[in-house]
Amino acid sequence: MRPSLLNPLFRPISGLPGIGPRLAKLYAKLVRRPSGARVLDLLFHLPTGLIDRRARPPIAELEDGMIATVQGRVLAVEPPRGRMSPARVILADPTGTLQVIYFHMPMEAVEKLFPRDSDRLVSGRIELYNGMPQMPHPDHVLAPEAAMEMPAIEPVYPLTAGLTLRGLTKAAAAALSTLPSLPEWQDRAWLAQRGWPDWARAIRAAHHPEGAGDLDPAAPARARLAYDELLANQLALALMRDRMKARRGRRFSGHGRLVARAIDALPFELTGAQRRAVEEIGRDLADETRMIRLLQGDVGSGKTVVAFLAMLQVIEAGAQAALMAPTEILARQHHATFAATAEALGLDTVILTGR
Repeated sequence: MRPSLLNPLFRPISGLPGIGPRLAKLYAKLVRRPSGARVLDLLFHLPTGLIDRRARPPIAELEDGMIATVQGRVLAVEPPRGRMSPARVILADPTGTLQVIYFHMPMEAVEKLFPRDSDRLVSGRIELYNGMPQMPHPDHVLAPEAAMEMPAIEPVYPLTAGLTLRGLTKAAAAALSTLPSLPEWQDRAWLAQRGWPDWARAIRAAHHPEGAGDLDPAAPARARLAYDELLANQLALALMRDRMKARRGRRFSGHGRLVARAIDALPFELTGAQRRAVEEIGRDLADETRMIRLLQGDVGSGKTVVAFLAMLQVIEAGAQAALMAPTEILARQHHATFAATAEALGLDTVILTGR
């Protein structure tokens, strides 16, 4: 049933680079799909925040809690002073020094990241300790000539235990690289009127926000994707309804006398909405195709009497009708409500319960 063009989107996520069986299980938990996450599930797992790494203040201007990108020269790499103490890297620029802190990281790895007397670019959250700036476990460590490899604005995704932001970002990038070239299914004039991008550009833009405004549900990329989802759901429901209605049902075309007598016996006048619902349900019951209908209304708006009148039309056609209730108490309440009117119309009523 599915066009082969869409197959890349429905591949298991384990087909993406770096995602083995263990991570595949975690991604299935993340997207709430026990049978296994697909590339499509990851594409629609959108960022909920962002990290702006464009701030590059000198060390002397670093503030507690800020996200900053700092360039400095490696003056020293100090091993832990005890089991509970961290390794420290001292970076310096013309305005001061910054301590880069690593807990439980092998010294060989720290020294490899920070060769003595080399220049390094680090990006992460700043903490002040005894008035001195520190950056515990920076998110990025690069040589200055590789600065372009670090995103200026980084998306933040919802995570689950065992997954990291860096890993999920790489997985999302891998999923985006597999996007097939799809024909546009929305009306071009409608897209132009709304200022919405095509689907591929929308999904890419949603994963690469350039500012806080791009996370807003009304942002063009996200609005386009939301509209796609709503329209697809409505189309799927319409197709299912058409398929079900194509199956023959039973016709219940009554003479109308019982319904008319019941309406006259009511201690109140039906509202316009109730009359319209009774007429529409009556037409559905008299049709050869199956009725698919949901009667909707607030508590006390009179849905039960509409159901009772529909049951009378079925009885007029020579059949029996049953009203199902979710609890015995409610079933008995309905029976008590219907019994007197039914008796006045010459009809028998019985109540059947789970016990």
